[in-house]
Amino acid sequence: MKRNIVAGNWKMNKSLAEGVQLAKDVNAAVESAGVLKCDVIVAPPFLHLTEVSKAVGKKVAVSAQNCAAEASGAYTGEVSAAMLKSANIPYTIIGHSERRTYYGETDAILAKKTGQALANGLKVIFCIGEELSQRDNGKYFDVVKGQIENGLFQLSADEFKSIVVAYEPVWAIGTGRTATSEQAQEVHAFIRKTIADKYGKEVADDTSILYGGSCNENNANELFAQPDIDGGLIGGASLVADKFIKIVTAF
Repeated sequence: MKRNIVAGNWKMNKSLAEGVQLAKDVNAAVESAGVLKCDVIVAPPFLHLTEVSKAVGKKVAVSAQNCAAEASGAYTGEVSAAMLKSANIPYTIIGHSERRTYYGETDAILAKKTGQALANGLKVIFCIGEELSQRDNGKYFDVVKGQIENGLFQLSADEFKSIVVAYEPVWAIGTGRTATSEQAQEVHAFIRKTIADKYGKEVADDTSILYGGSCNENNANELFAQPDIDGGLIGGASLVADKFIKIVTAF
């Protein structure tokens, strides 16, 4: 069954002590919020993963922000999916726009990373989204469809059940610009249809599709009210527990 999900991507922020404290603050806020209508995930830097895992309870899951495309070997600085699994980390983000843009990660690389993650029993938050020029020239549907097809459609329908899709319009991340809820819903509906065309309506309806374009405590209610938006991949607002919990409780 499709789940509502709010995931906080801490990116390269917080010292280890600060990260543990943030995890404790998020966990306390989640516990005091009572019955939630969404799953809660935090994605700290690699260094913090095991300590953050100890600092949260059963209501907060932990995700890596990335994983290697290779299983093991002479890949200095990389962290494999098997290493994450051995540390009991259940999720990894793959294909974030910053990885695509700053580190040149292609669809082919992301497909390999996804394969490694799934082979090791991890769930994947797979990010897709268009840049400003692609939005303005009307090619954004083509871009999003290509990223899904090239990055994910090598998977079987059963494997796809371990995928969470995160739509992040790159032009609306850290720029102060946010897609309207109608713009976000339009693309989310298109993503679901693209998945349905490949795997069928049942798989598409069961896939959680998150919005990752500067979702915050002020616009979460409006975004989450849209029929095809199943939660958010939260950046800056996830670094403050009080802001993050307002997004979590927007459902």
